Amino acid sequence: MKKPVVLVVMDGVGETPEELGNMVLKATTPTLDELKATCPWQCIKAHGSAVGLPTDDDMGNSEVGHNALGCGQIYSQGAKLVNESIESGSIFQSETWKELAGSVVEKGTALHFLGLLSDGNVHSNISHLIAMLREAKKEGVKKVRVHILLDGRDVPATSALEYVEQLENVLAELNDASFDGRIASGGGRMKITMDRYQANWAMVAAGWDVHVHGQGRQFPTAKEAIETFRAETGCIDQDLPAFVIAENGAPVGAMQDGDSVILYNFRGDRALEISMAFDGDASFDKFDRGVIPQVKYAGMLEYDGDLHIPHKYLVNPPQIRNTLTELLVAHGIREYAVSETQKYGHVTYFWNGNRSGKVSEELEDYCEIPSDVRSFDECPWMKATEIADKVIEAIQSGKYGFIRCNFPNGDMVGHTGSLHATEIAVESVDLELARIKKACDEAGCILIVTADHGNSDQMLEKNKKGGIEVRTAHSLNPVPFIIYDKDERHEMKQGAFGLANVAPTVAELMELTPPESWEESMLAR
Repeated sequence: MKKPVVLVVMDGVGETPEELGNMVLKATTPTLDELKATCPWQCIKAHGSAVGLPTDDDMGNSEVGHNALGCGQIYSQGAKLVNESIESGSIFQSETWKELAGSVVEKGTALHFLGLLSDGNVHSNISHLIAMLREAKKEGVKKVRVHILLDGRDVPATSALEYVEQLENVLAELNDASFDGRIASGGGRMKITMDRYQANWAMVAAGWDVHVHGQGRQFPTAKEAIETFRAETGCIDQDLPAFVIAENGAPVGAMQDGDSVILYNFRGDRALEISMAFDGDASFDKFDRGVIPQVKYAGMLEYDGDLHIPHKYLVNPPQIRNTLTELLVAHGIREYAVSETQKYGHVTYFWNGNRSGKVSEELEDYCEIPSDVRSFDECPWMKATEIADKVIEAIQSGKYGFIRCNFPNGDMVGHTGSLHATEIAVESVDLELARIKKACDEAGCILIVTADHGNSDQMLEKNKKGGIEVRTAHSLNPVPFIIYDKDERHEMKQGAFGLANVAPTVAELMELTPPESWEESMLAR
């Protein structure tokens, strides 16, 4: 190995010259500006086919982004996996589908679908839900209840009613004397159910009470619930309170013994905790689940392959092999990974190919800095200083050949829709990047700066009427890839490169021979 390599992932910091809502351009970023002015760098693709998603209309996300960054290869991911399974019909031939659907047909009970209601293709896609609804009726399921989580994050901020109308139209088409399908409950994805990394179990508990027990404020329709909460709170979709659909004062979709439940989200991070609640035995202690109905539960995918969460799932996940970590371990190179809770799983689990455990306990060190449980626009600097402290400590230790970190600010604050806070978030990362750059100079390390997808670079957009509205979703923009070395210029080839080309470039900088399955290095050698 020639020199240690330090890789910084600026989560959600994309690259575009467009100025509308571009808080990366608006922010004061002297460190990034200097690096771009003096170092070899280029834009690389972080969405669509470059990260294994179905089309280039599909925005990237942190999970598939870190998979690609960490393995140097492009695997079919998320929506693409499910699309292929639905198109081939294999999802409906799976033992899990047969078990869950067959059980409710036999018992005359209800099949429940729970998930994010949008076509954002980051956590879910409404088309997958609709395909399963149609198949359920075809196979003789007589009662279906849908528990909807409102997006407004991977799609326009106040688009929920469009998806509710689409779903209601499908249910109206399917409903007849032999089939009863209804929306049963719902709420904003950042208020209930979809917590991640066990940062806020109260969110999951709130979702459990609404979806499972039918406990919550009652409305006759989801449309009325959304319109009422918008008028009362002024919140965008992701922050709308929970609601229960009721008839004659009784919830229409509280779960009962003998029912089956399918979580139709395909992305793992925000699916794990609710899955743990459904799969958990008597030792589950994260919150009081009350009287637990005896249901069969499955996820769209296995969200954690090492911990086997959930126990049952419909579509097999990508089997990611030959990761950068495996290459480093094979050469006896120590590595260090750090982020705060919100992105800790991305620099560990997702980076290592959806592996919970370490490849080598001896050669890998991880550090998780607890995130604050609060809205990120209230403290947009998040834990950037603490992350940089740990990176600098790891550099100065001289123990590691490869150090990686993730600064979540550009993504997590960008998702709040607060432009001013996001500007501060980007500036906070730039301040800490300066400190890491100085430490690399002193220790003789190569510094790589990149991102996993865009977000803070496109926070405003024109709506269909030509007006300007806040955008909280990821962007389709490429991300920067910069190589800094005070002693040497590492020139790069120009080409159609993406996140999967990062690991091969790291390997070449470290004078390691990558597996044949990897994409090519970006270095001009």
